[in-house]
Amino acid sequence: MNAKRKNSAPSSPDPDPLPEITDDWVAGADLYHGDQLVRRGRPKLAHPKQLLSLRLPPQTIARWKASGPGWQTRMAEALEKSAPKPRRA
Repeated sequence: MNAKRKNSAPSSPDPDPLPEITDDWVAGADLYHGDQLVRRGRPKLAHPKQLLSLRLPPQTIARWKASGPGWQTRMAEALEKSAPKPRRA
């Protein structure tokens, strides 16, 4: 019984299909200066983090996870501290 009934009520509670243009709606629209789109939101980072796929023993991952929330950040800090120094040419 998935057929729509002939005398069913409209699915939208508002009979007007076009929304009213409000100041809030205009504020959320794209902003252009000439042909240049002005980007909103968080600015791009100069040095964003990179995704890395790394295989580690399950016991190592379990110990880091058991240390509580923020374990990935702490792991990254530990790796940074123990990173080898660059070689001189």
